[in-house]
Amino acid sequence: MKTFWCVILLAFASCNTSDKFPEFETIDTDFSKGRLTHKQKITIDDLEKFHGHLCDGLVVGAFAMKEAMKELYPNQLIDRTNLRIVSKPSPCLTDVAIYLTGGRYQFNTFYVDAEFEGLYIIQRIDNLKTVSVSLNNGVKPTAIDSLGNIAIQQKLSPCDIDHLQKLEDDFTQNLIQSDPTKLFTVKEIQHFEWQPKTKNDYLKTDIINKNLPDCK
Repeated sequence: MKTFWCVILLAFASCNTSDKFPEFETIDTDFSKGRLTHKQKITIDDLEKFHGHLCDGLVVGAFAMKEAMKELYPNQLIDRTNLRIVSKPSPCLTDVAIYLTGGRYQFNTFYVDAEFEGLYIIQRIDNLKTVSVSLNNGVKPTAIDSLGNIAIQQKLSPCDIDHLQKLEDDFTQNLIQSDPTKLFTVKEIQHFEWQPKTKNDYLKTDIINKNLPDCK
């Protein structure tokens, strides 16, 4: 998939996708009862395999997390044993949240909420520093959400689904060609109270049209 984007973006030059997609340097424990010594690099390929496909939401989530981690772990490895996160219910955003922070519902370090402002609220557990990260207004084309809402109702034709995919792919291209500091806003939240919610019946919107026939 990264090769596909290389062709689009850098057909006239050698391709170094690490310059386009965010990467994350993390540290974890080194075995099931181990010490905090295991260093890893997480790339967009890892997120794509976990999520199932590369899409605009996955890229938005990755860039948003990168900007937030600059505030929580400036010039440091990201300690995935020391984070908890609240995510909007999007399948893309939640998968990025879980993968990059190590947050899990069963350990009280992850939950989903549709009511807060932004994409994520992320907290360092050791010092309780908390930030929210939002996609700035006007960055995402309105047509994507408009058609996406119709797609969720399963009312788009096969050809319209293909058109929506192209819009999302074009948006992804714009994201990886832009300065992420101008796309997202990170704000520190003072005295954030961790109050997990247990709602678990959100619609998984990325599988509802999986049996739609091809556009003809």
